Parts: sequence; structure tokens; C-alpha cells
Amino acid sequence: MKSTDFAIRIVRLYQYLTLQKNEYVLSKQILRCGTNPGAMVREAVNAESGVDFVHKLGIAQKEIGETQYWLEILHRTDYITLIEHDSLYKDAEELMKMIRSSILTKKKNLKGDK
Repeated sequence: MKSTDFAIRIVRLYQYLTLQKNEYVLSKQILRCGTNPGAMVREAVNAESGVDFVHKLGIAQKEIGETQYWLEILHRTDYITLIEHDSLYKDAEELMKMIRSSILTKKKNLKGDK
């Protein structure tokens, strides 16, 4: 699952930041928001309703946006290289597109059910 793979990359980034760069504040932020989308996607798969599904994916979408923000901060403060930033940012964008598409499809289906 793409969201799980992304979370694993974020955990590895956290490990790098804490063990190699001795950075503990920003790394906690990106660990929290970067792993949350995977949990929200998993919850959405087991949602109690279509509305709940959309809500959970909406949270995942917001967390990805926050992750992108922290990636930018980490790069601009020289904790990660441009290559590291771009690779993770690209993965976040792809995940965001997939989630956005799922939200739009589900909303369309919910309107059709009425």
C-alpha cells in the first residue's frame, strides 16, 4: 500500500534526523503527520459509512499537506538535501492525488445513491 510505504520512508527520515543530525523537534512533527495518512487510509478502508470514508481520507489529505510543509522546512534549514526533499515530496504528491481521486469518486457515488 502506497501510504504504508510512505510512512516507512518517513520513519526512516525520523531515524536519520534523530540519530545523525541530533534533531528532535522537527523530526517529531514530520513523524506524526507523515505516518498518519497511512493510518487514516486504513481506517477509511474499514469505515462505517461512505461519509466516514470521505472524512477519514480528508484527514489523510490534510496530514500530507502538513508533511509537505515540514519537508520544505527541513530542506530550507539544511537538515535534508534537495534530492531527499524532492523524492519524499514527489511521493507525498502522488499519495495526495490518489486520495483526492478516491474522495471525489466516493462523493460522486454518494450523490448518486440519493
